[in-house]
Amino acid sequence: MENATNVLHPEPSFRGEVQELIGDFDFGNCLSCGMCTAGCPFSDLISGLDPRQFLRKLLLGLREEALGDPFVFLCNMCERCTVECPMGIKVGSLVRTVRGYFYTREQYPGFLQKVVQEQLETGNQMSVTPGDYLETLDWLQEELQQELGDPGFRIPLDKRDADYFFGFNAREIKYYPNELQAILKIFYAAGINYTISSRKWDATNLALFTGNDDDFCNIQMPLFEEVVRLGARELIITECGGAFHATRHAYRTFWKGRAFPVRHIIQLLDQLIGEGRLKLDPTVITEPVTYHDPCSLARKEGLMEEARRVLKAFIGDFREMNPNRTDNYCCGGGGGFIAMPEYSGTRIGIKGQRKAGQIRATGAKIVAVPCHNCMDQINDITRHFQLGTSNRHVCSLVEEALILPAGREGNTS
Repeated sequence: MENATNVLHPEPSFRGEVQELIGDFDFGNCLSCGMCTAGCPFSDLISGLDPRQFLRKLLLGLREEALGDPFVFLCNMCERCTVECPMGIKVGSLVRTVRGYFYTREQYPGFLQKVVQEQLETGNQMSVTPGDYLETLDWLQEELQQELGDPGFRIPLDKRDADYFFGFNAREIKYYPNELQAILKIFYAAGINYTISSRKWDATNLALFTGNDDDFCNIQMPLFEEVVRLGARELIITECGGAFHATRHAYRTFWKGRAFPVRHIIQLLDQLIGEGRLKLDPTVITEPVTYHDPCSLARKEGLMEEARRVLKAFIGDFREMNPNRTDNYCCGGGGGFIAMPEYSGTRIGIKGQRKAGQIRATGAKIVAVPCHNCMDQINDITRHFQLGTSNRHVCSLVEEALILPAGREGNTS
């Protein structure tokens, strides 16, 4: 006789609830072939990380078993499994839906909800005050005036009718202002007409990973409203895969206002280099460079070739990871996993070994990482596995090789 502890608890209505919430694809098309599990970079490393088993629980209406499955929060939502699925089932979207609609805010692990709540209250995920924000911009402006030799340089704050509205990551204000400085220097060299906002400037949204759409929209909509208020023609998102995917997802799914393009800063760099508005010195960086494809950029938003064109414009020794592009392995920090300290050993030491192996095999000395979340994870991996690499944002590398136009006058006053 079957042990009572192994008795399943089917609820046929549970499958229908999930399907109604998903809406845009039918996970009932699952063939139970196991290609999703085969495609997951971590399924053979971590017990319980099995997308096929999770899908079967949903399909059979096993509410209790599905909601108690550690897969829900062990999953990075990277959708590497979806690449292999013959039916194109978006497991990451399923996980996000289950997290958002079948768990309470109090049940989210780590400090996921804490960051979301702070962003709802302060407008940014680092709780930077308006005074500290403006003071940092003033300091950056002074630094750039000296670096550029242009006392007339001004950071264009709340400029109306600009071509580009630039949304960035709160970490670029609180912890890494040098990265924001590098980006503004690039904008200066290209002579573009852009603005940033004094009101809403943080483009990140951790509610993408909790799955709570009310929180998600309350964080994201003010950014779009600010683009409209200032009359900007286009929204440019900084080097952050999660911020870019969150912004694009919110724009496609929830935004009903004025239409405008939403692009990643690497797409803008690719354009500016192609137009000859950015000149780069190919002799500055001589070490071999490889590129990490963030899941949110490559698989979820199709951003792959632009970064390679940018890097190859000035990097002489560019080396691909294997696999790469849509087949690339998740760094292990996505899906909010990096905000769950109780899983840090799993994140770095177990999941991290896949990315560490990829990086080491290239022999590269510099890893270009176009995402803040991935950067934090890959920095942890580099230390843990003693890779000895320098991990850099693409904008940081571009700024290092930048050739400033002679006699450029401040164009942002």
